[in-house]
Amino acid sequence: MAEFDLTTTLGQYLDRHLVFPLLEFLTVKGLYDEKEMLMGKLDLLSNTNMVDFAMDVHRNLYPDQAVPQVLKDKRQEVVAQLKNLQAKTDSITEIFEQQEVQRQIQASRDGRQLYDFLSKEYGFKHDMINTLYDYAKFQYECGNYSGAAEFLYFVRVLIPPNDRNFLNACWGKLASEILMQNWDYALEDLNKVKDLIDGNSFNSDLMTLQQRTWVIHWSLFVYFNHPKGRDLIIDQFLYTPTYLNAIQTTCPHVLRYLTTAVITNKQRRRAVLKDLVKVIQQESYTYKDPITEFVQCLYVDFDFDGAQKKLRECETVLYNDFFLVACLEDFIENARLLIFETFCRIHECISISMLAEKLNMSPDEAEKWIVNLIRNARLDAKIDSKLGHVVMGTQAVSPYQQVIEKTKNLSFRSQMLALNIEKKLGNRGGQDNQWAGQE
Repeated sequence: MAEFDLTTTLGQYLDRHLVFPLLEFLTVKGLYDEKEMLMGKLDLLSNTNMVDFAMDVHRNLYPDQAVPQVLKDKRQEVVAQLKNLQAKTDSITEIFEQQEVQRQIQASRDGRQLYDFLSKEYGFKHDMINTLYDYAKFQYECGNYSGAAEFLYFVRVLIPPNDRNFLNACWGKLASEILMQNWDYALEDLNKVKDLIDGNSFNSDLMTLQQRTWVIHWSLFVYFNHPKGRDLIIDQFLYTPTYLNAIQTTCPHVLRYLTTAVITNKQRRRAVLKDLVKVIQQESYTYKDPITEFVQCLYVDFDFDGAQKKLRECETVLYNDFFLVACLEDFIENARLLIFETFCRIHECISISMLAEKLNMSPDEAEKWIVNLIRNARLDAKIDSKLGHVVMGTQAVSPYQQVIEKTKNLSFRSQMLALNIEKKLGNRGGQDNQWAGQE
């Protein structure tokens, strides 16, 4: 089902190293031709220092050909550069390995104070930070993400936020933690990057928008793996105006991930669905897929047949989406519940067989599912097994009762309105008398 695959779209806003996990996922799913996938990997690797990986991919792609001389030469080049940078950073890493320095790093909250200490006690110089940054970047390009994260941490601590390498170091540290799947550290780094972008004055609004768009895409790795991610994605994407504006302006396809987060968030779903539906309606002319269309069918058009059809498509979309595949069962369960709840608001007595059809379930599965809902006190209803019906416990309010409820205070409000009018007329009459006396 490559029709709804967003890998190419997402890849435009990701570092090339972050694209590798997506390509590996697509290879396993078999959505594309294996040869095309290998060519894509080889192209990505061409601008990195992961030469051994590139050689392996080339052997798989062209098993009857020898490894190109270009790759062999590049490997020698990379090894020579690595040794050169290691020699330059040995003296720096020795400083950081000192016990006293370790204590100072843990105790110091001020990077400037730490820098002054290192400068005074160990002859540390600013050039060393640049060397450390270059070495960290080289390690990252080689695929040594743990080493890159460690050195970038020191770089970030020792240089001021206005340094040209500070923001780059934060991005690099975030990418390294994502690729090592250290989600708690990745969330901390993500928040640091967001704060920097929000508090930084870039050369243009366009550059700020671009930085926020990158944050949105990189954050998908964190939000769909961190335990608090589904709450955080709602707060950032739906209720932070600058990021919602960025999504609507440059990347409406991210609504797929926001919608999934809302539907699978049982605690906050009811409170945020209305706002989500509004955004989906606004952006329906620029982006739609089965997940956003499912919400539109259910809450805008009240088209249960359409929602049922889209739910089937949603299953395929989630199964083939790198970020959403882990949400598949949770999404289907909650989507069925939403269909059921909406259906129950309209009907008092529902046929189980008809309901099973709407939920893409067999009648027996649907009956068991409803029994579990009743047992868990999530549904006020009874099952009539003989007739094969679900009878809702709360009856719909009649139109007459609705009229009574809406007009029961009308008499009191009318009296208050009449009193206010009389009062205003009385005040106006007093003013007229004063003017007359003056004349």
